[in-house]
Amino acid sequence: MTVRDDELYDRLAEVFRSAGYEGASLGALAEAAGLRRASLYHRFPGGKAEMAEAVLDRVGRLFADVLEPMRTDPDPRAGIAASAERLTDIYGGGLLACALDTLPLSGAPEPVRTKAASVARTWITTMADAAQRGGRPAGEANAAAEDAFVRIEGGLVHGRLFGDGAPFRRAIAELPDQLLGRQSRGAAL
Repeated sequence: MTVRDDELYDRLAEVFRSAGYEGASLGALAEAAGLRRASLYHRFPGGKAEMAEAVLDRVGRLFADVLEPMRTDPDPRAGIAASAERLTDIYGGGLLACALDTLPLSGAPEPVRTKAASVARTWITTMADAAQRGGRPAGEANAAAEDAFVRIEGGLVHGRLFGDGAPFRRAIAELPDQLLGRQSRGAAL
């Protein structure tokens, strides 16, 4: 049986998202992949660490797509809002785990942790750049981006713990104001 790479990585990601690195057994990974363990090892000779790195590469590509409007829209507020909508979609309205907060914890090897940090850093940097394009000074933009990241990730943790995505959805809805400040939106002076 063959499985397309992105489909395989998405299946593996679900196991890592729910169980974390240490809790993701090879049996659960093989079952989710729809492959025998031998086939999984053939595809990933580096074992679970290589699978986790492949998943994080996939996450990085997905985030590039999610963050694209934030990077490219000439209107920073509109770009942030469009990326926020995409974040809502990939996180099921705040009820799905983020591979960035489950995979690199508890027993993950350093290359996995480094790759997860790189994806998170790209996310934060993209938000800070959008905030700067919207007129915020660099220091404020960086702090606002870090705070937004923490708020979104915290909302995801809350969603998993309590089955309530409201804090995540608030963080997403307030993302343009958090990054850009509460600016007038075309109101007459």
